[in-house]
Amino acid sequence: MPVFLHSFATWLATTEFSKLMVANKWWWAFMMDLHFIGLALLIGTIGTLDLRLLGFSKQMPVAPLHRLIPWGIVGFGINAVTGVLAFIGMPVYYTYDAAFWLKMLAILLAGVNVLIFYWSGQLRQIERLGPGEDAPRLAKFIAASSLILWFAVLILGRYIQFYANIESQ
Repeated sequence: MPVFLHSFATWLATTEFSKLMVANKWWWAFMMDLHFIGLALLIGTIGTLDLRLLGFSKQMPVAPLHRLIPWGIVGFGINAVTGVLAFIGMPVYYTYDAAFWLKMLAILLAGVNVLIFYWSGQLRQIERLGPGEDAPRLAKFIAASSLILWFAVLILGRYIQFYANIESQ
C-alpha cells in the first residue's frame, strides 16, 4: 500500500466528519439502504437495456428502454455519494480491503464500457432497432460486458460486508 494512501486514510479516520459517519448504526443502515436503491436503479435500467441488446424481450423496441437511462444515472449518483460517505466513515478499513479495490476497478471498467458504447456510434445503430430486430455484434459484446461488470460490482460490494463480519468476530 502506498504510504500516501495509508497516511491519507489514517488522517481521514481522525476527522470529525469520519466519526460522524459511523456514530449511529441507523445512519449507516440508511446510507446502505440508499446505496442499494441506487444500485437497483442503475442495474435495473442498464441491465434491462443490456438484456434487450442481447436478444431477450426482442418484441420491445430499444429507444424507449434507452430513455430510462437517466434513472440509471440518478442511481449512479446516489451510489457515488453514499459510497464516498461510507469510505469517509471507514477509510482505513476500505483502503486495505481487496474487494473494495476490485469493486473500484470494475466500476472504472464499466465506465470505459459506457464510453465505448457511445463513442463507437452503437447508440445510433440500436436506437433504430424495432421489435424483433437483432442488435449488432459490437452492441451485444458491450451489453454482455456491461452486465458482467455491474454484477461484479454488486458481488464485490457484498464481499466487503462479508469480510467485515468475519473480522469483527
